[in-house]
Amino acid sequence: MYLEGVRVLDLSRLLPGPFCATLLSDMGAEVIKIEDTRGGDYARYYPPSVEGQGALFASLNRDRRGIALDLKHPAGVELLERLVLGADVLLESFRPGVMDRLGVGAARLLELNPRLVYCAISGYGQTGPLAQRAGHDLNYLALAGVLEQNGLAGQGPQVPGFQLADVAGGALYGALGITAALFRRERVGEGSFVDVSMTEGAMSLHIPAQVEAQAGAPPVRGSGLLTGGVPGYRVYETSDGRHLSVGALEPKFWLAFVQAIGAPELASEGLATGASGEAAAARVAELLRARPLSEWAPVFEAADCCVEPVLTPLEVLEGELMGARRMFFELQGVRMARTPLGDPDATHHRAPRHGEHTDEVLSEAGLDAARIAELRALGVIL
Repeated sequence: MYLEGVRVLDLSRLLPGPFCATLLSDMGAEVIKIEDTRGGDYARYYPPSVEGQGALFASLNRDRRGIALDLKHPAGVELLERLVLGADVLLESFRPGVMDRLGVGAARLLELNPRLVYCAISGYGQTGPLAQRAGHDLNYLALAGVLEQNGLAGQGPQVPGFQLADVAGGALYGALGITAALFRRERVGEGSFVDVSMTEGAMSLHIPAQVEAQAGAPPVRGSGLLTGGVPGYRVYETSDGRHLSVGALEPKFWLAFVQAIGAPELASEGLATGASGEAAAARVAELLRARPLSEWAPVFEAADCCVEPVLTPLEVLEGELMGARRMFFELQGVRMARTPLGDPDATHHRAPRHGEHTDEVLSEAGLDAARIAELRALGVIL
């Protein structure tokens, strides 16, 4: 795989950092998860559970070994420094300055290992007026201008259905920055510090709206071409309370769509706005509400007009598309998804128990059994 031979030390927790590490792992990197000795990653305990682990933790921390050490103890710092000597990447998601206060910030670790790629994922970046402010995905989306645009026309902003800033603004940019830094290292022989702001990442996904606003046409929530403002790009309800996604923007697709639903008189209304657009959308809604999703699905499969059912997560699991693409695999009694760049033939391993591989990893780093036992007695490792 693409990153075979790359060793990643992952000190992050919850969602953005661990998902970033999973992306790297699925591309072939070896990941060692490093947790503190006082409970570890909070996601371990979030319900629902899979074999005694939080499902979130189990899905985000598969395919890696795990150790637990106390970085507030000088011996714990020494252990991390020893591990860094044999690592290619260190990933963390603490508030800016935390690693420096522990004595293992980027400057120190790059001094020890000049070829190290150090990636820090944070809410607002390592510098700037909000660097020390606490936040979560919803806050980052709010300050990025993304949340203001999320929702239906005439209604207030809506909480997205997944953590957009964490995943796209943080994890994906983190993985991209790390792989780019590894490529640079092969060219110039030096490591790098990669500063990933989830707020900046989320904002960058919204660049068209920023440009439109500056060009004198600020987007209005739920009223744009791609945000529900035209009949040909909306979500419509069926008679059984299910929904269809209609993305029939191009004239040929809209024409096929209105013919399929028995409304050829709407052939010119796909991109209509204002009163005429709302009238056309109302007519489409009326027709689609007349039949259940099970009856509409075969109609649109035959029509091929950019209309698809809105599936639940369990339906996605059982669906033909993901099955054909071999996106799921069995692990810990449930089916989990690989990331798109992962190998469908890869063998996967469950998420580690807290400190499960501490002895193994430290032995590989050169510590003998007596020293490991001494450190455990001191509470430095778990």
